[in-house]
Amino acid sequence: MALAALVAGCDGATPAADQTRTGSQRAHSTARPTANPGDGTLTTPATGFGSHPPAWLGTRQLPLTASGFGEVRATPPALGRRQWTLPDTARMLPGRGFASRVVSPAPKRIIARSSWQPGCPVAATDLAWLRVSFWGFDAQRHTGELLVHRTVADDVVSVFRTLYRQHFPQEQVLIARSYDPDAPPTGDGNGTGAFVCRPSTSASYFSQHAYGLAIDLNTFQNPYIKGEVVLPELASSFLDRTPLRPGMIGPAGPVVEAFARIGWEWGGDWNSAKDYQHFSQNGR
Repeated sequence: MALAALVAGCDGATPAADQTRTGSQRAHSTARPTANPGDGTLTTPATGFGSHPPAWLGTRQLPLTASGFGEVRATPPALGRRQWTLPDTARMLPGRGFASRVVSPAPKRIIARSSWQPGCPVAATDLAWLRVSFWGFDAQRHTGELLVHRTVADDVVSVFRTLYRQHFPQEQVLIARSYDPDAPPTGDGNGTGAFVCRPSTSASYFSQHAYGLAIDLNTFQNPYIKGEVVLPELASSFLDRTPLRPGMIGPAGPVVEAFARIGWEWGGDWNSAKDYQHFSQNGR
């Protein structure tokens, strides 16, 4: 576990713009929110309560438990209908529909603001920098960025193309800048990300995220649970998976189907734990 949309008519990209390649860079080019039943998608913007983050987001530290994680608490009302989109970390890609850019290997300046460091199980030159369009909870086009292993870059782009066309909403798609296991937990983090140089949850071996071969989507709406551990710790209300709310991943929805097409498996199908946010190439 670590730290990604249903109307094809909103995709304005043309096939020509979607397949342009140049050197190492490849270019692919006040109503209530409406969710399509059973698939976690969103077709109109979230408004009113739950559509703006509370001022205290990310500032309230939780006491640690014997597990080393924060204390699991009931989801605060302000986070129970979490449907906002945070500012993009990447410059908007041109166009009106889905677009993407893949740079492989990732530029040194991008690696420098990631969690990569000597000793990680993947070489920096094996990581690709992806910028992709994604659908926000505000029903608007946004641009996010990811680091993934270069061998899966095109497959990951195809997944995000599908999620954009399906209007699967995401809060933020971004590169994790660091990994600090001793950082005080706040239990309210969210986002979509891929590469993080870190061990697997509650384990000493490297996570698939440390190879750039795993992606987590909307971590708050799709938490991890194993025994008494829930991550993020304040996402307990999202352990109830029916009915699916916008941004949640269901077993028969567009997210699982998109990843299945590239051969990736879903942590929501695990037995000893449930990692509803997690997809990986090898199923771990």
